[in-house]
Amino acid sequence: MKSFVWPLPLALALALTLGETLAGPAKSPYQLVLQHSRLRGRQHGPNVCAVQKLIGTNRKYFTNCKQWYQRKICGKSTIISYECCPGYEKVPGEKGCPAALPLSNIYETLGIVGSTTTQLYTDRTEKLRPEMEGPGSFTIFAPSNEAWAALPAEVLDSLVSNVNVELLNALRYHMIDRRVLTDELKHGTTLTSMYQNSDIHIHHYPNGIVTVNCARLLKADHHATNGVVHLIDKVISTTTNSIQQFIEIEDTFETLRAAVAASGLNTLLESDGQFTFLAPTNEAFKKIDPETLNRILGDPEALKDLLNNHILKSAMCAEAIIAGLSMETLGGNTLEVGCNGDVLTIDGKAIISNKDNLATNGVIHYVDELLIPDSAKTLFELAAESDVSTSIDLYKQAGLGSHLSGTERLTLLAPLNSVFKDGVPYVDANMKNLLLNHIVKDQLSSKYLYHGQTLDTLGGKKLRVFVYRNSLCIENSCIAAHDKRGRFGTLFTMDRMLTPPVGTIMDVLKADNRFSMLVAAIQTAGLTETLNREGAYTIFAPTNEAFQALPPGELNKLMGNAKELANILKYHVGDEILVSGAIGALVRLKSLQGDKLEISSKNAVVNVNKEPVAETDIMATNGVVYAIKSVLQPPANRPQDRGDELADSALEIFRQASAFSKTSQRSIRLAPVYQQLLERMRH
Repeated sequence: MKSFVWPLPLALALALTLGETLAGPAKSPYQLVLQHSRLRGRQHGPNVCAVQKLIGTNRKYFTNCKQWYQRKICGKSTIISYECCPGYEKVPGEKGCPAALPLSNIYETLGIVGSTTTQLYTDRTEKLRPEMEGPGSFTIFAPSNEAWAALPAEVLDSLVSNVNVELLNALRYHMIDRRVLTDELKHGTTLTSMYQNSDIHIHHYPNGIVTVNCARLLKADHHATNGVVHLIDKVISTTTNSIQQFIEIEDTFETLRAAVAASGLNTLLESDGQFTFLAPTNEAFKKIDPETLNRILGDPEALKDLLNNHILKSAMCAEAIIAGLSMETLGGNTLEVGCNGDVLTIDGKAIISNKDNLATNGVIHYVDELLIPDSAKTLFELAAESDVSTSIDLYKQAGLGSHLSGTERLTLLAPLNSVFKDGVPYVDANMKNLLLNHIVKDQLSSKYLYHGQTLDTLGGKKLRVFVYRNSLCIENSCIAAHDKRGRFGTLFTMDRMLTPPVGTIMDVLKADNRFSMLVAAIQTAGLTETLNREGAYTIFAPTNEAFQALPPGELNKLMGNAKELANILKYHVGDEILVSGAIGALVRLKSLQGDKLEISSKNAVVNVNKEPVAETDIMATNGVVYAIKSVLQPPANRPQDRGDELADSALEIFRQASAFSKTSQRSIRLAPVYQQLLERMRH
C-alpha cells in the first residue's frame, strides 16, 4: 500500500497555519510597544507599564526600545513614569496593579479611562446615554478631557448650542456599531461610523502609533459590557473631500491649483489611495525666483517632477512622527520627515504651517517653501547648492553660462571649491577651452560608467573613464560626491581640474625638458615604440636630477648596457593606468619588468617604493606619467636583495650539512664554517 504524500503547496500552507496557531497571532506594532512598556515596568509589580512623558507637558507615550534608551520624543527630553497598563488598577497595600478594572457599560467606562467630558456631553443629549448604557456592541473613540478643552471656542459653542443635532452627530461620529479592538485597526483601513455611515480613517504605524482621523490613540482596548473604549487625543470630525477637492476650495492654494491642472495630477489627487500631500501655499511659490518659477511652470515634465516631490507614497499624520524618518515621494526621492517639539520638519526645516488636514484619500500638510527636486533644476541651480561655486563663476566669466542653463543634454565635471584654494586661474582662451573639456556631450549617470569608456566633450576631446575599487575617475580627476541629475544636465563633483591627454607617453616626455636624459635612455634601451603605441601604462619617470644623482660611473655603465638599461626602465612602467586619486594606503602595481611596484598615498603625497613623487597625473593618450627624483632599482638589483639571496643559499647549504652530520663526523666539523659564511653573507 502506497503512503499518502501531501502536495507541496498544501503541505506548506498547513505547516504555516499550524505554526501560526502554535505561536499565536502576530502582534500589531501597538501591541508590541505596549508589551515593551509592560516589560520595562514589571519590576514595579504586575501590570505596570513604563510611560515616557514629555517634560513640561501632559503628553505621554508607551515606550519602544529605541525611545527607552534615547529618552527623547521629537528631540525633547522625557521622564519615565510608571502607571497601570490599560485595563488594570491599583489595590491599596499591594504592589503594582494586580486588579482588572471593573467591567461596566460604555458610559461608565468613559469616566474610568479619563473621558469625563465625553460623559458630560453625552448627558446633554437626550438619546445617547441610554444607548451607551443599554444592550448592544459598540466602539467609541473617546476624546480625552484635554482634547475637548483644546477645541476652538466657536466650534464648541456651535456644538453645545444645538445638543440634539450638532453635538449628538459629533459624538455618534466617534462611535462604531460593533466591537473593534486594536488588532483590527490596520494601517489605511476605514471604519463606518454611526453618523450617516461616514468613514473613520485608521492609520497604524510601524512605531506603534495608531491614529484615528490623525488623532493619536492614547489608551486602547478598555473593555465594557457592551463594547470597547479607546481614548484619543483630539475631537475628530468628518471628512468628505478628496485631496484635489480640498485644494480647490482653499484660497491659499491658488497657484497650486493652476500647477496641478497644468501637470495633469488632478486625476491622481482625486483617486483612491493614502497619500501625504505637502501642499505648497501661495507664499511658497512667491519665494522662488520668478525666472526659475516660470521655467518650471512652462515645462510639463519639470512641473510634474516638482509636484511629485510634494506627494509621499503613504499617509503620514503629524502625531505619528516622534523621531526622524525617511519617506519616499512619488518622484522616487527621499525626504527626511522629522519633528522638533510640536513642529514638523522636512529635511530639517520647519516649513509646515498647518498640519493634519484629513482628506478621503490622505493627509494634507501646508508647506511654506517649495521642495524643488534635482530633476527640475538646471545645472546652474544644482551647482548653487553644491561646493562648486568657484567653477560656476569661471563658466560665467568665460561666457559659457548658456550651456549650464539651457536644454542641452550635458554632464558638467565641476571641481570642488577646495581645488582653487591656492588661487583662481585667469580665464583666457586656453582656460575657456579647458572648461569646455569639463562638459561631456551627454547626460550621464555615474552608476552606468564603465572602465575604458570614452566620453566626448564640448571642447572636442575624448576623456577616459577609470573604475577602481574605491574610486571612479575621469582622466586624472575622480568623482568626489554623488552626482546630481537635473532636468537636462547632470553634475559630477570632481576632486581636481582634469587635464585631457595631449599625446603619447613619449610625446609627453619629449615635451618636458626635465626628462631629456630619460628620453635618451628609453631610445637606447629600444623602448620608444612601446611607449608610443596604444596601451595603458603608468610610468614613474626619473627626472634628469634623478639620473645625475646616480653614483659616479654607474650612469655610463648603465647606458652602455642596453639589456640592463631596458630591465631597469621596464621596472618604472606599470602595466595599467593608475591615477593618484585611486591610490589608497598601498597599491601593488605589476611592472613591465615583472616585479611589482608599491605605491601609497598619505597626506596628499604619493610614494613609489617609499620614494616621494614630485608630480602626479601627467596624462597621456596611452597612460599617465609621474615625475620622480630617483631611479628605482628592481629587487634583484638592490644590494640588500642580492645579499638576502646569497644568505638564503648559504642557509640551504647549512641545512644540508646539518642533515648530513647525523652520519658524518666531518660535516659536524664543517658546520661552524657554514654558520660563519651565513653570517658574513647576511652582513
